[in-house]
Amino acid sequence: MEIWLSKGSEVRRNLLRYHGDLARSLQLQHRLWFSAQFSIVVKDWLHEMDLSDAVIVNSSRLKSVVWNDFDRVKKGDTCVAVCRHCKKRLSGSSTSGTSHLRNHLIRCQRRSNHGIAQYITVREKKKEGILAHANFNMDQEQRKDEMLNLVNVKFEQDLMKDETVNTGNNNFDQRRSRRDLARMIILHGYPLAMAEHFWFRVFVKNLQPLFEFVTLDIVEADCRDIYAEERQKVSEVLDKLPGKISLSADLWATYANAECLCLTAHYIDESWQLKKKILNFVMVDYSHTEDMLSEVIMSCLMDWDIDRKLFSMTFDSSSTNDNIVFRIRDRLSQNRFLYCNGQFFDVRCAANVINLMVQDAVEALCEVTHKIRESIQFFKSTEAMQAKFNEVAQEVGVQSKRPLCLDSSSQWNSTYVMLEVALEYREAFSLLQENDSVYTMCPSDIEWERVTLVTSYLKLFVEVANDFTRCKPSTANIYFPDLCNIHLELIEWCKNSDACISSLASKMRSKFEEYWDRCGSGLAVAAMLDPRYKMKLVEYYYPLIYGSSASERIDDVFHCVKELYNEHSICSPLASIDQGLAWQVGGGARCLPASRDRLMGFDKFLHDTSQSEGTKSDLDKYLEEPLFPRKAKPRGDYARRGDVRRDRAARWRGETATRELQAEARPLGERAVC
Repeated sequence: MEIWLSKGSEVRRNLLRYHGDLARSLQLQHRLWFSAQFSIVVKDWLHEMDLSDAVIVNSSRLKSVVWNDFDRVKKGDTCVAVCRHCKKRLSGSSTSGTSHLRNHLIRCQRRSNHGIAQYITVREKKKEGILAHANFNMDQEQRKDEMLNLVNVKFEQDLMKDETVNTGNNNFDQRRSRRDLARMIILHGYPLAMAEHFWFRVFVKNLQPLFEFVTLDIVEADCRDIYAEERQKVSEVLDKLPGKISLSADLWATYANAECLCLTAHYIDESWQLKKKILNFVMVDYSHTEDMLSEVIMSCLMDWDIDRKLFSMTFDSSSTNDNIVFRIRDRLSQNRFLYCNGQFFDVRCAANVINLMVQDAVEALCEVTHKIRESIQFFKSTEAMQAKFNEVAQEVGVQSKRPLCLDSSSQWNSTYVMLEVALEYREAFSLLQENDSVYTMCPSDIEWERVTLVTSYLKLFVEVANDFTRCKPSTANIYFPDLCNIHLELIEWCKNSDACISSLASKMRSKFEEYWDRCGSGLAVAAMLDPRYKMKLVEYYYPLIYGSSASERIDDVFHCVKELYNEHSICSPLASIDQGLAWQVGGGARCLPASRDRLMGFDKFLHDTSQSEGTKSDLDKYLEEPLFPRKAKPRGDYARRGDVRRDRAARWRGETATRELQAEARPLGERAVC
């Protein structure tokens, strides 16, 4: 037994050496089995050892805090660590480390389980996200000390910023642990019944024996309490917002193939950070009519008390949903809650319009796409066919290193990649059709040319879609240049001599212009309020798009900006006064709207006369200022991508931006375009 204790590492190495290939093939199994058996032998031997004549070793040189609860005794060449609480004997050799001693102290039954945090090593404390350090016992009836592991659970980084993890508190908090359980269920979508699962209870009991389990109803009540608290926080934030709120509505599919409507609020907070919060999930039934859905949405808005704060609403492109948006817009306009009579309220989803145009392009190539797909499957069917194809590709001088790939029917960008790669192997496909009588699915030269043109169209859409997804946050001003480029390309595609291509381009252009007629002005206004562009971007693109009628279109955009500015200059200062008085008198300023209505005519008269007297408005001063740099200046060897967005936000926060322009820029910046 002494040989096993003092020369255990040598025995383990010798055994593995003697077993040879068998030990290498079963290395993991041998290690686990041998470690467990060796631990059992050592523990049995330690408990049988007579320590009556053992000598207690001076622990002044022992730096670990675990030695505050252990006595290190030495008999002969053997060192033993004896727990001062339960008198349990563990290996005290310097080569054994202190992890097993720390683990024992964490679950020692005769020692209070308070103050566990002092045994967490400095390295572990520095790790962000440590939830707890506990002992997991697989079987409380047999060998309670054998299978002991250190549990390290890491929270998501975003949650860690908001929730404080308790590793140093000396008292166990039952209420805090219950809330942590409820938050875990909410965050990860676990079933409520998880709290009653047998092995989950065993796991938690071994982590913290003091935790008292509660019924399923109490867990559900805790989840509802957390929801109520979070809802109240969001409600307070929305209530104190200085600007407007944009709303987006998306249809989500559930596991039961049912649909629910997700309402999300988009806004810019006081620090000029774009935020979004999910407000409601509304189950959508086939029996719901347009009137019913619009009433449900209005009910949600009034429940949150944000109906008077809305600026725009983004829905998908179906005609049914358009009617819902029209109903909501008309109702809000009747109450005079919308700026410019709701001109900017209805926003179409740009990504949805791009998808519709791409679907037209893919459908126009359905026959040739089928041929290419079948050709790829034919040459990838066996290794021999794949080798033959690669040999022919080298023979014709194909330089591409990308292998042939198939697309997914649900992802049009994968179809673009498949066609793009196939074009690189065009010569190989043609040569194989000439030499292989079995292969008859190669597209013709005309079909290859059409694939080349349409793939170039798809490339533009892929690049624009990537721009949309890369820009975080996605604000309305970033969409205008890319959509103008799409507009210009569609105009050129319609001039193609191939009737098939020109017909496809005309079909795509009609869908785009339907979107553009509805949302183009709003996007132009948003770009104009971007200090990098102002009116210059509109003045650059509109002559290319509209030709001789560009000046009228530019005047329309400027008129929209002036109208929006005028409404802000009248309403925004009074709204801030209203909010200030409401804070002072504790909600007693509800009589202010009547006074505001009586003096609104005077405010408009004062504003108009001051303009007519030659005084420059803040909008005029803003337009006369030089443009903000469009690209960030490099810092050292690298240019940070977020500098432009941060500097642009700083410009609107700065003293050069007046409150009226700040209020005008907020809702257009937070506008959800998808």
